[in-house]
Formats: sequence, C-alpha cells, structure tokens
Amino acid sequence: MNHPPDPFQVQFAARWGHLRHPHVRALAWLLGAPDLLDAQAPPWQGKITTLGPMLDATAAWLEGLEREPAVLDAALGARVFTRLGLYAEALMAFYFRAQGSLVAHGLQVRAARNDTVGEFDFLLDAANGALEHIEFATKFYLHAGAGGATGIDALVGPNLADTLSAKMRKILEQQLALGKHPAAQALLARPVARAGALVKGWLFYRAGQDGALAGIAPAHCRGFWCTLDEFAAEQGEYWLQVPRLAWLAPYGAAPQDADAVLARAALQRQLAERFASAPLPVLVAQVRQDARGVCEERRGFVVPPDWPARACAYRSP
Repeated sequence: MNHPPDPFQVQFAARWGHLRHPHVRALAWLLGAPDLLDAQAPPWQGKITTLGPMLDATAAWLEGLEREPAVLDAALGARVFTRLGLYAEALMAFYFRAQGSLVAHGLQVRAARNDTVGEFDFLLDAANGALEHIEFATKFYLHAGAGGATGIDALVGPNLADTLSAKMRKILEQQLALGKHPAAQALLARPVARAGALVKGWLFYRAGQDGALAGIAPAHCRGFWCTLDEFAAEQGEYWLQVPRLAWLAPYGAAPQDADAVLARAALQRQLAERFASAPLPVLVAQVRQDARGVCEERRGFVVPPDWPARACAYRSP
C-alpha cells in the first residue's frame, strides 16, 4: 500500500521547510494552507470566509518572527495548551492583533449572570465602523462512513466526538447568528455587519478514495488512514508519531531533534503497545532525513482494529 505525498506538503516544504520555531511554523500553515471548505458550495449558505492568498508582507512578517520569535512566545505565554483548537485560536489572535484588526477574542455573551448565550471567536474591524464576526475552526476528520453516511456526512473525528456535518450545522445555525442576539447587541458598541466561518484542517481517506467531496475545497490538505494491520504494508522507511500540538503544519525538525524518528516496523510495535491501553487513532507521518533535518512527506491516522466498525456505527449527537 502506498499513498503519494500530498501536493500541499511538497509546496509547504519548498516555501516554509526552513522554519524551525514550532509556533511560527504552525502560524505559517494557518495563514497559508488552503481552506478546508469550498466557499461557493450551496451547503455553506455563503457563510464561509477566507484569508485569501498570503501577501508578500505577511510572508516577510513570518520570516521576521522566525528570526526573532520572542514577541510570539510572549503572546502565548507559559500556558500549556491541552486542546489544539485553543492553540490555533491563540495563534490567529496574535496574527489579527499584529494586523491591527482585532477588536475582541473569545468574548462571551451572557443574557444573565449564569446564562451564557455564546462566545465570539473573533470580532474584527470592518468597513464603515462595523464589526466582522469570524468563527474559527481547525478540524481533522477521517472519511469513515459514520452511521452508514456518505459524502461529507461520512467525515468523522478520530476520537468519534463529532462529524463535519454536525460541526458545520452548529456553526451556521447557532454560532454565526450570535451577533443578532439581543444580549450581544446590548454588549457591543458597534453592529456586526457580517459573520463567516474560517475553517482550516486535514481530511484523511482510506486507500482507493479520491477525496473529491461536494462542499470540500478541491485543494484541501489530505492524508490517509488505515488499521494497524494495514500499516504493515505501507511504504517508506522513516516514521514518527506526530505530537498533538504539531498536527497543524507538516512536521519539521532540525537534525538534532530527530530522536522521535523510527523505522516503520518499530513504529508499528509502538502503536500496538499503545492501542492495548488506549485504543484511539494516532497521527503518524512518513518523513525524510537529510543534513537539513527531518521533513514530513505524508501523514495518516493509524487506527485500532475495531475502530472502523465503531466509526461506521457512530451517530453524531
């Protein structure tokens, strides 16, 4: 079994492969990766927003952060992020603040002291003194036929906690409507002129699936998924488990940080031991090593033997 390198990973390595600071590398992915969703697709009701192509000034700003990352490190502080989504939000807040457009981040709206209506991910300056509301998400889904579904309805999270369809219904029907709530209008000094979802992420497909799904941007970031037994047939000599806070950008490390790299057979044994006590999918990456360091070529989730059946039986709440 062999899955070719994803075109985006090749592009990222060519443009940003030299980045070694993990926060700068993750931020470069957030700002430059293709959107996960097709903004023109009818299911999204015209409510998808995008950062657009990266400007030369933004690229130069990222290069400056790589040379002098102290301001980014200080903005993130000593906080230990336990959720990838909160880490990505913090990086985006830093970017919007640096651009001078951030009005509020994580602003809670309450109808009463103990009645939270919702929370604005980001409020940005918009034209004519109004506000733009952005709901931001970074998502990782496997195309696994959750609940017997097909198409985008079959995209399920590795921990079987949600599906893409359920996530987007919540964003479109609830979260993006927050600016119209009386409690929000009473809280904000300026009106919300527009609201949209900014969604980044990776989708993972089993061998034989082409990844062409209605509603999904054709150039989205993608990988593979397979069972532990199927992983034995994967090509590629060098592999590693990708730490959760390094899931965003393709993995990269300096030569001296290559201790995590394993031969495929060794990684398979490591995964078998892990699944014995924690039967949850693990993100792995095939990497190459040279004098410049370690570079991800492709990635995928390896899942426990019973996970495909559990995924097919899963019903999103």
